[in-house]
Amino acid sequence: MKNKTLTLLLVICGYLGYSQSKLDGYIKTGLKNNEVIKQHNFDINKSMYALKEARSLFYPSVSLNGTYTKAEGGRTIDIPVGDMLNPVYNTLNQITNSNAFPTLQNQSVLINPDNFYDAKIHTTMPLLNFEIIYNKRIKAQQTTLQKIELEIYQRELVKDIKIAYYKYLQSLEGIKIYEDALALVKENQRVNHSLFKNDKINRTAVLRSDNEVIRIQANLETAKQTSKNAQAYFNFLLNKKLDSPIETDLNVTFPSDLAADNTTNREELKKLNEVKEINNNISKLTESHWLPTLGGFADFGFQDFDFDVNKDSRYYFAGLSLEWNIFSGNKNKYKLKQVEEDNKKINSQIDNVKQQLLLQFQVSQNNLKSALEQFNADNNQKASAKKYNDDITKLYKEGQTIYIELLDAQNQWVNAQLNANISLYNSWIAFAEMERANATFTFK
Repeated sequence: MKNKTLTLLLVICGYLGYSQSKLDGYIKTGLKNNEVIKQHNFDINKSMYALKEARSLFYPSVSLNGTYTKAEGGRTIDIPVGDMLNPVYNTLNQITNSNAFPTLQNQSVLINPDNFYDAKIHTTMPLLNFEIIYNKRIKAQQTTLQKIELEIYQRELVKDIKIAYYKYLQSLEGIKIYEDALALVKENQRVNHSLFKNDKINRTAVLRSDNEVIRIQANLETAKQTSKNAQAYFNFLLNKKLDSPIETDLNVTFPSDLAADNTTNREELKKLNEVKEINNNISKLTESHWLPTLGGFADFGFQDFDFDVNKDSRYYFAGLSLEWNIFSGNKNKYKLKQVEEDNKKINSQIDNVKQQLLLQFQVSQNNLKSALEQFNADNNQKASAKKYNDDITKLYKEGQTIYIELLDAQNQWVNAQLNANISLYNSWIAFAEMERANATFTFK
C-alpha cells in the first residue's frame, strides 16, 4: 500500500504543475509578517526580561538613604542630673571653700531628635534563599514554554497557508475548466443556431444550448468569486493586502517520506512536559519555605546634629538576618498537596494528548490515502469522459446522434475535470494536514 501511495504522489507531482518554491517563499513571508507571531515574540521577550529580573535577585542591592528631622514638643526623656549631682557638688564646694562646682538643672530631652540628619549607603544581599533559586528556574522554564507555544502556532499557520494556497490553485483550475466549457457550449450554440436556420434541428436543441451557455456563465462567475475569496484569505494569512496577486510557477517536488510516525516529537507534548517540570519546581519552591533564609546587610554613612560632618559623625552598621518559618498552620503542607494534584492532572493530560496526537496522525494518514485513491479514480474517469465526449462530438457533427447525448457527454467531461481538480488539491490538502499531524515541516 505504501508503494502504491508513493506512486500516486509522483502522479500528483507530475500533474500539479505548480512549484513549492513559491509556496515556501509565501510561508516565510507569513511567518515574518503574521501579527500573532509578533505578539508571541513580545511575550517571549517579556519572559526573557522576567528571567533576567529573577537572576538579578542574586546580586547585592545598594541604595542611598538620607533623613533629616526637625522636632519640637512630643515625648521626652527626663534625666535627673541636678538631683543626682548637686548634693555632691555642694559638698565639694564646702570642702574646697569655693564655687568651682556649679548647680545643675534636671534635663528633659526630646525623643524625636531636633535638627538631626542621617545619610548612609544601605547594602543588602541574600546569602541563602531557596525561593530565589527556584524562582529563577521557573522563569527560565516559562521562557521555554513561550517558545514552544510559538512553534505550535507557527506549525498551525504553515498548515493554514498551504491549504489556502492549494484552494486558490484549485479555484484557478476551476475557472480554466469553466472557461473551456463556456467556449465549448458557445460553439454548440453557434452550430445549433446554424442548423436551426437550415431546418436541420428543432427549436428545443437551440433553447437547450442557450440555457447551457447561461448556466456555464453563472458557474464561471461563481468560480471567479470563489477564487477571489480564496485569494483574499491567503493574503490575510500573509498579512498583505487582500487583493495582492499570488504568483505560481513550474517544477513541483513532492516529499516521499510520509509514513513515519513522528507524533512523539510534537510541540504539544513538549509543552506539557515543560509544564510538568515547572510544576516540579513549584513543588520544590513550596518545600523551600520550610528551610531558613539568610541575608546580610551593611550601612555606611554619617549622622549628626546641625549638619556637622567630622570623624565622629561617621559610622558603619552591619549584620546578618536569619528567618526560619517554624509553624504556619500547615499552610505550606496544603499548598504542596495542591501541587501534587496538579502533577497528577498533568500526567493524565500527557497520556490523553499522546493518544489524541496518534489518532490525529492515523486519521490524517488514512485521509491522504483515501484522497489519493479518489484522485486516481477521478483521473481515470476524466480520461474516459474525454474519450467519450470526443466520440459523441464526432457522431453529432456527422448527424448520427441527438443533441441531448452530446450535452450529456459534455457535462460528463466537465464534471470529470472538476472532480479530478477537486480530488487533486484535496490530496495536497490532506498531505498538509498529515504533515501538521506528524510535525515534519522543517523551519529554516
